[in-house]
Amino acid sequence: MIHTRILATGLVLVALVGCTKDPAPNEQMRLTEQAVSQAKAVGADEQIPEMVLAEQKLARAQKNMNEQDYKRARMFAEQAELDARLAEGRVLTFKSEKQLADLNARIKRLHKQLGAMQ
Repeated sequence: MIHTRILATGLVLVALVGCTKDPAPNEQMRLTEQAVSQAKAVGADEQIPEMVLAEQKLARAQKNMNEQDYKRARMFAEQAELDARLAEGRVLTFKSEKQLADLNARIKRLHKQLGAMQ
């Protein structure tokens, strides 16, 4: 009898926990939208695969928000934020590498000019 009561109480608690709703991930959605905007601002576009993924996952998160499936919305928003930040990092790395290559080319030209002057 006591075991049955404990089991019934445990089942009720599990059911109650299962019924609780995840809170709306409003702050995560804001951060994700900001990360996507930042990535676009530095030049990330549809040619960067991570940017495409970020936009797709953000759209999915927005759809889940409208359906009040907050757990999935949060998951997709977090993934989209990371993809957007990776896309931003790729663009910034590419730009830095290009600037470095340009500076190295200038240095070589200057060395040649200085060598010709001697």
